[in-house]
Amino acid sequence: MGRLFVVATPIGNLEDITLRALKVLKEVDVIFCESLKKARILLGHFGIKKRLVVLNVKNERKRVKELVDWLKKGDVALITDSGTPGISDPGYLPVKTALSYGFEVVPIPGPSSVTALLSISGLPTERFYFEGFLPNREKRKEKRLNYLLSLDSTFVFFESPHRIVKTFELLNRMAPERPVAVGRELTKMHEEVLRGTCREIFETLKDRKILGEFVVAVAPEGYGKI
Repeated sequence: MGRLFVVATPIGNLEDITLRALKVLKEVDVIFCESLKKARILLGHFGIKKRLVVLNVKNERKRVKELVDWLKKGDVALITDSGTPGISDPGYLPVKTALSYGFEVVPIPGPSSVTALLSISGLPTERFYFEGFLPNREKRKEKRLNYLLSLDSTFVFFESPHRIVKTFELLNRMAPERPVAVGRELTKMHEEVLRGTCREIFETLKDRKILGEFVVAVAPEGYGKI
């Protein structure tokens, strides 16, 4: 019986991949990836030629059956476009399915925008809450933020460029003096980290042309300004 290797890949800078990840990707029989384009860029950069099978949110229920068939024959790697599979990316269903059939699932840890931002945020990190993406609709988002702002730990969420200003407009209204750290395009060429209060970040972003993906860390109530 084969093993399923859940392999973390770079979130931007390809040099962040681990030696162990490269070894696994070279040795497995097949790689299940979120998209062919991103997988080919990564593998091509390191001279790895391997059979690829696309598994993403649109087809994962169908493709997990194929994943099981491959595992019956040998080792399989699971990667996403960036970061760690299962962290707001496909991963949960393939892992759950593999485990249900008795296959060994092996983590190959590596890059994560969540831990990357937390490590340099200047906010409390002895414990934290990961939210993933906030709801799209404003009322649902406000309700969710109201809960998150009540927590006694730092919370982290992802946000897209076309929603980030609206989200900070809401945070400015709900908790204007709450300290935050914002990472944009982490590890990439135009990496930027902003620190300040919700009000200050909103004022910084509101008139800017917004590009890139964001990860945001918000301090618990009572934590002083960074």
